This record gives sequence, C-alpha cells and structure tokens, in this order.
Amino acid sequence: MKKHWYDYMWILSLTYLVLGFFNILFAWLGLLCFFIPLIISVFKGTKGYCNRFCGRGQLFGLLGGQFGLSRKKDIPNWMKTKAFRYGFLIFFLIMFFQMLWNTYLVFAGAENLKQIATLLWTFKLPWHWAYHGTILHPGVAQFAFGFYSVMLTSTVLGFITMVLFKPRSWCVYCPMGTMTQLICKTRNSKE
Repeated sequence: MKKHWYDYMWILSLTYLVLGFFNILFAWLGLLCFFIPLIISVFKGTKGYCNRFCGRGQLFGLLGGQFGLSRKKDIPNWMKTKAFRYGFLIFFLIMFFQMLWNTYLVFAGAENLKQIATLLWTFKLPWHWAYHGTILHPGVAQFAFGFYSVMLTSTVLGFITMVLFKPRSWCVYCPMGTMTQLICKTRNSKE
C-alpha cells in the first residue's frame, strides 16, 4: 500500500510531546490538534482529521500494531456507549475550562505561574526545567503548562487503552472525536 505524507503525522505527535518536555511553550502547537479537527468537521461535515490526519491515533496504531504492544482485545461495550463517550467529553471539557480559568488568574495577577504538568488531573509533576522565563507574560506559560497537561493525560490514557485493548481504542472515546462526530451529525442533519 502506497504511503502518503499524512501517514507520518505520528511523527508530529511524538515530536510535540518531546518538545514540550524540554520547553513548555511548544505546548501551544497542540492547539492545531484542537482547531483543525473542528474546522474540518464544520466545513466538510466529516471526521476526516480522525480518519486520516490524527497523529496520536497513528502513533497508537504503530505502537500497538507494528510493535505489538497491544493485546488486541475488543474494547468493553460500556466504553463504546454514548453515555460514557459524552460523559468523558463533558469531564474533559470541565478540565479544559479549569485550565483556561487558571490561565486567566495568572493573566489577571490573582495567581502566580505554576510550573507543573498535571497527569491524569491528579498527579502534579514538577516541570520547572521546561520553562525559564521569556519576555511573554507568565499567563502564556500557564496556558502551555495546562494544555500540555491535557495532551499528556490524553496520550497516557490512550496508551493504557492501546495496551489493554486494540491499538486505536482511544479513538472510540477520544473527546475530539466525540466533538467532531457531534458537529458532523448536526451539520449533516441540516442538509
């Protein structure tokens, strides 16, 4: 099967995680993974990003499939339900808006910059080596720490799901996939 340029998007996902480890400001690049799927679903009415361009899904496919790190078991039915997927989306959005609130507090001067990446919304990992100050407002870095935490957490959840089940099991309940699916259903029902 012929490979296309977009078959190598997993390299960008891996590069993103590595760059954010060394300089947290690279976390801003993750917004591309946030806005591009939404734009494609709004304008095209498809989940083209998920199906073709998602580097994280490709990375899990590569690690779980070609490298054999997956048990290749079916994901449990409860993880496929609308209740779980929408519940997980709501939970993820709450965490996202909490991150935005923390960023606002730093921009407003009500809080100081916290150089911490949070894993699984619970475990605070000191990440002080990844930021040494810039001419930018500390709120810019606060957003980066928060967004990197979201991306790191979703990657870890996806990795765990990949190991336990099929390689791209994360895609079943990925919040971006659920959001784009909702947008596509809404858009296509109006046509």
